[in-house]
Amino acid sequence: MYSRKGGLHLFGLTGGIASGKSTVAARFRAHGVPVIDADQLAREVVAPGTAGLGAVVNAFGPEMLGRDGTLDRKKLASVVFSDEAARQRLNGITHPRILQRAMEVANEFDRAGEPLACYEAALIVENGAADRFRPLVVVSCADDVQLARVCARSGGSRDDALARIRAQMPLGEKVGAADFVIDTNGSIDESARQADRVLDSVCRRVNVDPNRYGLAP
Repeated sequence: MYSRKGGLHLFGLTGGIASGKSTVAARFRAHGVPVIDADQLAREVVAPGTAGLGAVVNAFGPEMLGRDGTLDRKKLASVVFSDEAARQRLNGITHPRILQRAMEVANEFDRAGEPLACYEAALIVENGAADRFRPLVVVSCADDVQLARVCARSGGSRDDALARIRAQMPLGEKVGAADFVIDTNGSIDESARQADRVLDSVCRRVNVDPNRYGLAP
C-alpha cells in the first residue's frame, strides 16, 4: 500500500455496477488527481499476445476469441455472470495481473512526484483489498436506481440487469467497509459536490494540501 510520508498515497474508489463510480472518478480527474482505472487495466492484461489472454483461453476455450484474435468480452461475460465458479476462475486469472499492473502505474506516479492517486475498481472489497486502499470511498445509490441505470446502459432485459447486479457484492456491504460514502441518487451536480467534499477529506486525512487540487478552504 502507498501511504508513506513524503510519497504517493493511493486511495480506493469503488461501488457497484452503474452506481456512479466513473462519474466520481471523472470529477477527481478534473481536479488533477491521477486515477488508475481497473477496467482499463483489465483490458490491458488480456490483450492479444499476453499471458493473461492465454490463461483465459486455456480456462474457457478458444471460442472466447473473436475473429481478430481479441477477447470476446461479451461472450465471456455471458458465461461468467451466470456461473459463480466460472466467475471465480476468471477473477483468479485477471485480478492478480490487474493489481500488479496498478502497482506499476502507481510507481510511475510516485516517481513523478504525485502525492495522491486514486485506484478505481469495482471489486476492492470483494477481493479483501479494502485496507490496501484506505481511505476507501464507496459510491452508492438505491437499488431501484441502480437497476434502472443498468437496464438503460446495457439495453438488455431486467433479468439480465439483475444477474449483473447480483454477481457483485450488495452495495450495502461495500458501504459498511467505507471510510467515505458518496450518494449518487440525486443530480450530477449534487454528486459532484459530494465528490469535492470527500476529496477534500481524503487530502486532509493523508496530509496532502487540498489547495493542490483547487478545493476551496
